[in-house]
Amino acid sequence: MKRVEVKLNLEAVAPLLDVIKAAADDLRPMLAVDPRLPANDTEFATAWTGDLLAAQTSDLSFFLALFNAEFFTDGVIMLDTPNSEPILRACSAVRLRLREKYLRPLGDEALESGEVPADKRMTADQRRAFAAYVFLATLQELIVQHLNPTAPE
Repeated sequence: MKRVEVKLNLEAVAPLLDVIKAAADDLRPMLAVDPRLPANDTEFATAWTGDLLAAQTSDLSFFLALFNAEFFTDGVIMLDTPNSEPILRACSAVRLRLREKYLRPLGDEALESGEVPADKRMTADQRRAFAAYVFLATLQELIVQHLNPTAPE
């Protein structure tokens, strides 16, 4: 099993975790993306939505647990192949929420490039959300590059 130890700057990451935690809290009662469900089968739609919400909540809890008391002591998170998929999903859910709540005016191209055009003025909340968005994207890239969760073991 592959393992990656990531050393993060606590001063830089701690404020981002506040934004990430708030976005995760926003997601507790709702899905990051509304699934397309058959309108004529409400029982199925309710059950499926409940299962998806439970999985999303589990992924978010797993992800946030990386930033425990030990993290705030040494600034290190450990990533490995088994935990990579829930972390990738949690990062995606939070990024989608940040996009929806704060970052939509910036446009998808700016978000995916990580560069905001000079003509885009951001509020303090947007700057924090953008920094968290980029941090989560970088974490996802690190996981895909070094752990490749889709590769057979």
